[in-house]
Amino acid sequence: MTRKSKMKGEGPALVINSEVLRRIRQHARSQSKSEVCGVLIGREHEGKLKVEASIPGVNAAQGGTHVTFTQDTWEHIYNVKDKEYPDERILGWYHSHPGFGVFLSDHDTFIHKNFFSSPQQVAWVYDPQSDEEGCFGWVSGSLERLSQLAVADSKGGECAGETGKPEPMGFDLGDDHVVAGDDSPRPEPEAEPSWLRWLTAILWYLVIFACGLVVAWVVFPRVVVMPVPVDPQTGRIIQAIPEVQEKTSDQNLTRDTTQPAGKTSSDSAVKGKKEKDGQQRQ
Repeated sequence: MTRKSKMKGEGPALVINSEVLRRIRQHARSQSKSEVCGVLIGREHEGKLKVEASIPGVNAAQGGTHVTFTQDTWEHIYNVKDKEYPDERILGWYHSHPGFGVFLSDHDTFIHKNFFSSPQQVAWVYDPQSDEEGCFGWVSGSLERLSQLAVADSKGGECAGETGKPEPMGFDLGDDHVVAGDDSPRPEPEAEPSWLRWLTAILWYLVIFACGLVVAWVVFPRVVVMPVPVDPQTGRIIQAIPEVQEKTSDQNLTRDTTQPAGKTSSDSAVKGKKEKDGQQRQ
């Protein structure tokens, strides 16, 4: 399975095995302060370079910003190649750039021109600190970053690096591989209108204000306002209104109970007078 990537330039189509990438990264991370190197082993098939193995450059002359293949390094490389990969050939080399990006320095260009001058040989560069990587090859007589690049996962499934991030890929490899993604630009998500952002902010402020009122109502003591009668002339509070009303009611009740008795006494006096006048007439 492969995935796509877009790089600058054009050149030989390269297919590199995911296990080879894993070993290159592991080798580079083993020495994070100095450069390491090695060679890429594989074959050319149907116009594509297929990298299927790698050989670390043992006993290379290493430095913080450069690496050199020594005579002992080449002796080790050819011994391993003749023993383990007799039918394959050297398709190029790899080296690390710890902390200073992916490019070919003047020293790297010198190595490539003198030891990997074939048009079908490439240079793989990996930065173990930024986890960036790229491949360079011969394009019209000069070294350029390649665009036709793919990673093949021989175990099946999606290819991912040591950090778990998918590897960038380059081109369609035919019916035996599945290619995901494309080079067409993807539409960017539309930004929210400004009025919607303002409305959302206002609603949030209102919700926070309402929550504050509820908390204040529950937590802090409340003052209950009661109506108090006040004399409009003196401005003093009237306190004895219920007693006055009660006293007035008692007086009215007393008047009602005493009135029938007075009426009876007057009737008796009139009746006595009439009886006395009757006796005098007789």
